[in-house]
Amino acid sequence: MRGETGTPVRNGVRTGAIGSAGYVPGVPRLGVPALQETDAGLGIANPDGVRRRDVATAMPSALALASTWDPQLAYQYGATIGDEAWRKGFNVLLGPGLDLARDPRNGRNFEYFGEDPLLAGTLAGAVICGVQDQHVVATMKHYAFNDQETGRFVLSADIGEAAMRESDLLAFEIALERGHAGAVMCAYNRVNGIYACENDHLLNAILKGDWDFPGWVMSDWGAVHGIDAATHGLDQESAGEYDRAISGTVFFTSGAIPQNRLVDMNRRILRSMLSVGLFDVPPQRSPIDYPAHARVALEAAERGTVLLKNDAILPLSRSLRRIAVIGGYADAGVLSGGGTSQVPPVGRALVVPLGGEGAPLVFFDRSPPLAAIRSIAPHSAVSFSDGRYPSESAALAKDADLAIVFATQWVSEGIDALDLTLPNGQDALIAAVAAANPRTVVVLETGNPITMPWLDRVRAVVEAWYPGERGGDAIAGVLFGNVDATGRLPMTFPSDQAQLVHPDLPGLDAVLAVRAAGASGFQTARALQPFSVTYPDGGDVGYRRFVEENRRPLFAFGHGLSYTSFRYGGFRVNGGTTLTATFTVTNAGTRTGTDTPQVYLTQSAGSPVMRLIGWSRVTLSPGASRSVSVVADPRLLAGFDPSQGKWVVREGLYEAALGAASDSLQLHARAPIAAQLLRP
Repeated sequence: MRGETGTPVRNGVRTGAIGSAGYVPGVPRLGVPALQETDAGLGIANPDGVRRRDVATAMPSALALASTWDPQLAYQYGATIGDEAWRKGFNVLLGPGLDLARDPRNGRNFEYFGEDPLLAGTLAGAVICGVQDQHVVATMKHYAFNDQETGRFVLSADIGEAAMRESDLLAFEIALERGHAGAVMCAYNRVNGIYACENDHLLNAILKGDWDFPGWVMSDWGAVHGIDAATHGLDQESAGEYDRAISGTVFFTSGAIPQNRLVDMNRRILRSMLSVGLFDVPPQRSPIDYPAHARVALEAAERGTVLLKNDAILPLSRSLRRIAVIGGYADAGVLSGGGTSQVPPVGRALVVPLGGEGAPLVFFDRSPPLAAIRSIAPHSAVSFSDGRYPSESAALAKDADLAIVFATQWVSEGIDALDLTLPNGQDALIAAVAAANPRTVVVLETGNPITMPWLDRVRAVVEAWYPGERGGDAIAGVLFGNVDATGRLPMTFPSDQAQLVHPDLPGLDAVLAVRAAGASGFQTARALQPFSVTYPDGGDVGYRRFVEENRRPLFAFGHGLSYTSFRYGGFRVNGGTTLTATFTVTNAGTRTGTDTPQVYLTQSAGSPVMRLIGWSRVTLSPGASRSVSVVADPRLLAGFDPSQGKWVVREGLYEAALGAASDSLQLHARAPIAAQLLRP
């Protein structure tokens, strides 16, 4: 099937379309509804304001959601977005995305779920269930290895079969098993030299073959390069205008697609439409309970906030006399990421030009942390400096009991971060404030990890990510301890750029040269020469590589502090066909709090390994204990053998370890596992 091409246009919107990312006309004679497709990874988008004055709940970034490690909350997150889509008249949601965070500079990491396939697949699967329970088709994307934006139209992700199966593809596989997404969107990039949207191995052999995917594959917008994509597994050419802009052709209108393939394409699309309820429960434009949805956004932001460092200063006291709040547009709102996931929030956004000729606009959701801090601490004198002049901010901080510096890092679809530093001199600002007042707290609103040259000079660091339309309230609530700090990192924070797999971002010099010559957007696809990105880390993404190479990160995967303390005990594992770990968690502190104990595989049949195999979220009052059981997916004990096309579990002793993060494993236990061959 093809996308919007061929339908009449009126006032910039195709006849019958609501106005959004994509539209496929229905077949009224047969009672087949149109597909109304919306970008909605983090809420319902409104590209170029095509739907006048239409707003939506701006949810926290997917990285913030991943930091909750909470599938139940992920389900609510998906259900909230799905409900708004349905009530706005949409029946296909173009999300969630779940490519692994292989490079912490990727401009779309904030739309994804971190670096671990089990965590990413589990949470994305829960989001999909939440969306589709609202009778809206969810679309997993971007399949596969859309791990950087630089050169995304031409780069080839070159990776071996075992490595791909044990990393990014495992995340998609787990999400598909748990969520049963109706659609999958293939990526712009090539994989092992072949474009993802015409990659027979990815689409036919793995997705539709090994995984028995019954739904349909749609292209990303402008990602089709030839009619052969149809025979290699692509079912829908999305937005043919984009393909015409790049290649001069809308391929799926040529009439060259075999009849049996056309039947299969339509069967797959109709099957997902029926399965999710697009015929029985069509979308109805109806009132949206925005206050209820805002409460979900608030909870996700609160629970996804990660307390990275706390030197006996948080939670803050309401009796502080003077508080200096500095930088980050904290007087106006909280930062959101750019691109097709951008949401027009309930409550008008602040729009700020990034700077430079043709530069994009940066959106701040109107939930100012400054106002939230003043509301929680009404008896404190709370003053603000915008941070443009470090000397002015330092003078303000010097006379305060406490300084809170807000620092931002904006990233977007199509634009990778060039390095891991905070832009616009913010590192120098933080250093100046910390020198003036040693009681300095830093709050980060970032789409990726950053380096922290000032870390030893500040008392606390809070990672709030892009926290959505209630982000200011969430940040203030965590700072003052209205809620426990419960977030845990879904990706590693490197100490410096030298620790990256690719210290120099692949293809960056070529892309910058093309842009300097005047090319932008899809023009880059024509002007840029193809190049390859290799993955020497293979399947050992993120923390697994750090452990294997004995590298010490700035903050490890799984790290996050609480306002209370927890103790683990009674750890044991049982074997057989998989590992079952049992243990006890006790709140050893004086406050009610939530912990996320994590279980890792550390030895596989006598060989060292590092892999998350399970976790649990536990909320306990002071002194309370709870018994926890974690059962490992057998594939996490295995390696993928391309020669057999199966997961291979070797017979032997397997060791698991329990801890609060990947670098703080406290208890170890072993059990025997039987040899197995597992179907992918």
